Amino acid sequence: MSNPKLDVLTPQNCQLIFIDQQPQMAFGVQSMDRQTLKNNTVGLAKAAKVFGIPTTITTVETESFSGHTYPELLDVFPGQPILERTSMNSWDDQKVRDALKANGRRKVIVSGLWTEVCNTTFALCAMLEGDYEIYMVADASGGTTKEAHDFAMQRMIQAGVIPVTWQQVLLEWQRDWAHRDTYNAVMDIVREHSGAYGMGVDYAYTMVHKAPQRISGSHETLAPVPAK
Repeated sequence: MSNPKLDVLTPQNCQLIFIDQQPQMAFGVQSMDRQTLKNNTVGLAKAAKVFGIPTTITTVETESFSGHTYPELLDVFPGQPILERTSMNSWDDQKVRDALKANGRRKVIVSGLWTEVCNTTFALCAMLEGDYEIYMVADASGGTTKEAHDFAMQRMIQAGVIPVTWQQVLLEWQRDWAHRDTYNAVMDIVREHSGAYGMGVDYAYTMVHKAPQRISGSHETLAPVPAK
């Protein structure tokens, strides 16, 4: 009997949903550094764009409470429909269910706020009622406390949700460095969003492989202006 949890994520077998990545929701996050959370979320979005992953963006009470989706996230998907809801549980909204169904992929990767509310209810209902497999991106999701996030992750894992991290997903999609059609774009994401790993890539490029430094004219060291 096959076990779908043994499947490696590929650009062909999964879809992605961003749930309530909005400033007011982020204000309440205490489970991790909020700037890191935003960095990871945008990095995940860029990865999805590179690999052509069908992506859904849904929001809650944008005008009355939560504010608009991060502009950096919207910039990755210009013109992307934003599915507005009133329910904390995205699964309750028919537009969201229709979008997931239209994408035609059972593996759903989730990045959202808050882990203990919107992520958990969506995950449990999507698995129970929609027969989806849920992959929860733990470091591109946040809760109101570390305990809230951690226990919500534990509850979902016990129910069958698969925990992942954003960089894990990126590299699982890439899989083989011989895939040159996505290699450069993946390295660009790594350099911008992967912290020490990205610094290491820059070091290897410039010091080991002797590639030209990644500088533009505005960043070059200027000669001192002679005194008159």
